[in-house]
Amino acid sequence: MPIDVDALVMSNDRLSATCNVLKLAAPAVAAAARPGQFVMVKQDLAAAPLLRRPFSVFEVLRDERGDILGLSLLNQRVGIVTEALYALEPGERLRCLGPLGRAFSLGSPPGEAWMVAGGVGLAPFATLAEALRAAQVPATLLYGGRSKADLVYVDWFRRRGVRVRLTTEDGSRGEPGLVTGALERMLAAGAPPGMIYACGPTPMMRAVAALACRHRCPAEVSLEPVMGCGLGGCYSCVVRVRDERLPAGGRFVRSCVHGPVFPGDRIAWDALAGAA
Repeated sequence: MPIDVDALVMSNDRLSATCNVLKLAAPAVAAAARPGQFVMVKQDLAAAPLLRRPFSVFEVLRDERGDILGLSLLNQRVGIVTEALYALEPGERLRCLGPLGRAFSLGSPPGEAWMVAGGVGLAPFATLAEALRAAQVPATLLYGGRSKADLVYVDWFRRRGVRVRLTTEDGSRGEPGLVTGALERMLAAGAPPGMIYACGPTPMMRAVAALACRHRCPAEVSLEPVMGCGLGGCYSCVVRVRDERLPAGGRFVRSCVHGPVFPGDRIAWDALAGAA
């Protein structure tokens, strides 16, 4: 069951003029969270906007003894809610409901696990990297952005033994071009990994799913649809998934309940791209 808490802001690390990591004292939520799950947050329940907003659980925070202190959120300023989250100071409070949604599949995949992130699509991969490390699964992060300013927390992943491959569209850091180009080159160069995980813009995830299918590699994508409640009640986050049993070849499901993590080959990408 999700937990609704009044979380204290422990710190607000502003990584750039647009991006920050907000650390919240919400140990009960953090202890229950699995990689790929999310929380619904709101700064002030009495103020606009009315609805909460979804954010992936970025990190599970622990003290020196390993006891869980809370969780962090990776935020980018793009609107009213994200602007408010960027401005929060230690000591302020934030309503936090979670954990919610379907997590990534872990198990013990053979070979490596590759995480493909575009911009703040990095958000679900910190907890996943920790879980892969605990399972002794070698991990690679393919991380892309428009410029070097979009690439954050790179050293955090490297300190945890994750191999990192960076791309930028303007060539200011790493390889020039799209992160999907780097993925395509890696897949062409050798055996595919045991699993590919992806999160970021819809066209990027669609391309990752197509590449995984072409190379016969399983893939999971973490979708980022607009959500109103996060609990399955409002039906604002429906996505079309393939279902060969139905005449139309698909059906709609709620991403907050059946996702946000889906097998890449299950999404009806044409319908999702049209909705976006």
